[in-house]
Amino acid sequence: MLARFLSAAAFAALSFTAASAEDRPAGKVTVVFDHALPNVPGKSMKGVLVEYGPGGGSPAHTHPKSAFIYATVLEGAIRSSVNGSPEKVYRAGENFYEEPGSHHQVSANASDTEPARLLAVFVVDTAETELTTPIGQ
Repeated sequence: MLARFLSAAAFAALSFTAASAEDRPAGKVTVVFDHALPNVPGKSMKGVLVEYGPGGGSPAHTHPKSAFIYATVLEGAIRSSVNGSPEKVYRAGENFYEEPGSHHQVSANASDTEPARLLAVFVVDTAETELTTPIGQ
């Protein structure tokens, strides 16, 4: 009887956690710059503005294997975890980078009451059209 209760409680907790992650408001992503690098054939620089409302975030994702990414927080605070590293909060003016082939498990607004924005600059293969792929798809 106790085992059934514990199993039911664990299942309910997992279901609640999964539902909560899915209910998080998605961010708005806008490509604000896209230019081929004239001195590096086949590569481009793409600037992406990511805006999260309060409590917003992105599902776990990867970027193209050719992409090196440098990100700067413009407003608010961003929670991030890449390649299984501990979550870290980056505040306005702080920055981080992602190596090619990285897995971005957490990218979210650290606040439930204030918006957050970051600018991610990609150096990526020019032919690349998909900049983000959700993990598991």
